[in-house]
Amino acid sequence: MSQLQLYLQQPFVQRALLVGVLVALCAGLLGVTLVLRRFSFIGDGLSHVAFGAMAVAAVAGLTNDMLLVMPVTILCAVLLLAAGTNTKIKGDAAVAMISVGALAVGYLLMNLFPPRGKGNISGDVCTTLFGSTSILTLTPLEVWLSVALSVVVVLFFLLFYHKIFAVTFDESFAAATGVKTKLYNLLIAVIIAVVVVLAMKLVGSLLISALVVFPALSAMRVFKSFRTVSICAACISVLCAVAGILVAAVAGTPVGSTIVVADIAVFAIFSLIGFLRAR
Repeated sequence: MSQLQLYLQQPFVQRALLVGVLVALCAGLLGVTLVLRRFSFIGDGLSHVAFGAMAVAAVAGLTNDMLLVMPVTILCAVLLLAAGTNTKIKGDAAVAMISVGALAVGYLLMNLFPPRGKGNISGDVCTTLFGSTSILTLTPLEVWLSVALSVVVVLFFLLFYHKIFAVTFDESFAAATGVKTKLYNLLIAVIIAVVVVLAMKLVGSLLISALVVFPALSAMRVFKSFRTVSICAACISVLCAVAGILVAAVAGTPVGSTIVVADIAVFAIFSLIGFLRAR
């Protein structure tokens, strides 16, 4: 306990907890919509795109890679949404093409043109993919940027909750009642991209889907209403993020993997509770 208190007094742990809680909250709220609309794979695809953009930013020597990563990821989110209605290239095929292509190009560029002062390319790639140390090395600028973007995501969800609910469950009916479904789908795609970029610092690009999907699936095992599931998923996501960061800081385990393992454990518990209630 004394060791944990010592870690909690460290500024880098405090910054990691602040950003981790906000990112987990955003991922938990948005995850329910993605799971219900069967868009879970988009988060995984966009995470690979963000990795490719981050690799390009590193090769180009940009001091703030988010200036490139965020716009590129948002653009690809819009393109993937448009591909969902394309009869020639289906949505899942478009995600596979863009995600695998971006991942391969990014890794190739980092090996062909290693960033200055970065001798260990494999270590940098591992950190980006699995988020092993990124969340514990956040700069004050990254913290404030993450806070601002997280607030925007939460406000979007709260202000347009009813529209999101309508588009999630019956897009055709929502369009018939006058809801601008295309606009809200576009906004949801942009928000997904923002959450993915933020979550890369927390769990890495390969584990983002787990951060989005597991809390939503856990909540759905016990609760049924959209509002209750969303609140429960957000709470689960935040608790697992805090637990994962603290355990990783004390035990020295990778942050991203530890958070995902916590999510898996909670999913198992909620699945058991749901099974017992159904009997």
